[in-house]
Amino acid sequence: MSSSDHKALVRQEFTQQAYTYAANPSISDHDRLIRLVQAVQAVQAVHPAPNARVLDVATGPGYVALTFAEAGCEVIGIDLTEAPLSIAEQLRQARGLTNVRFQLADAEHLPFGEQEFDIVVSRFALHHCEDPQRVLTEMVRVCRVQGIIAIEDLVVSEHPTRAAYQNRFEQLRDPSHTRALPISEFLALFTTSGLEVEQLYTDHLTPAVEQWLTNAHTLDDQAKQVRAMIQQDELHDLSGTHPFRQQGAVYFRQLTAAFISRKLARTP
Repeated sequence: MSSSDHKALVRQEFTQQAYTYAANPSISDHDRLIRLVQAVQAVQAVHPAPNARVLDVATGPGYVALTFAEAGCEVIGIDLTEAPLSIAEQLRQARGLTNVRFQLADAEHLPFGEQEFDIVVSRFALHHCEDPQRVLTEMVRVCRVQGIIAIEDLVVSEHPTRAAYQNRFEQLRDPSHTRALPISEFLALFTTSGLEVEQLYTDHLTPAVEQWLTNAHTLDDQAKQVRAMIQQDELHDLSGTHPFRQQGAVYFRQLTAAFISRKLARTP
């Protein structure tokens, strides 16, 4: 699939998923948002910048951008798709925030100059990108030296076969899912990009399989394959997502990791 075709697919998926994604408690969870902002602030305190300027890449419904704005930062949130940006703007107006704005933009070609921002952040987006290195390179370009780059995303097993198994059922459920990375690959990307990771923490999401499929409008044939793969995973521990049953519903664990890093003046 070409890059333009993939981006068209992402727009299609996140147009139809915009409201269910925004309503997902895991995405809007205030404690999770505050944890990310506070982790960034803890690293930023060592390398301070007054009136921090923040760019939220692939902002979706804007929760990360809005939380940074509520913390007193000047924030821009960008996304490839208009539908979630409309939700983000509605939330901005409802909260009465004037220090955040949203605009349409491509993460692979950010419409900003070099070193315009003190903090550049992205959450739950890189597993939808065909070229995560390109996106990270753009994030680094627009961040000042000693500024903060923060990424939170799904992560998969360090064992390639197990990682591939999870990515396969993630792709069947949502064709805009490209590939979630293992932690080691994220660390390699950061190092290659001239970043030093100063804080890393893990967490997890625990989706109910049927609601997770419904949220993505997964087609019946693909949903059937996903259910079968997760059932086999429950029986044989094939991915590390540890499916389990509770009150008649099937759940599984999606591991997440947040990487809070600093842009070096030069790569050693």
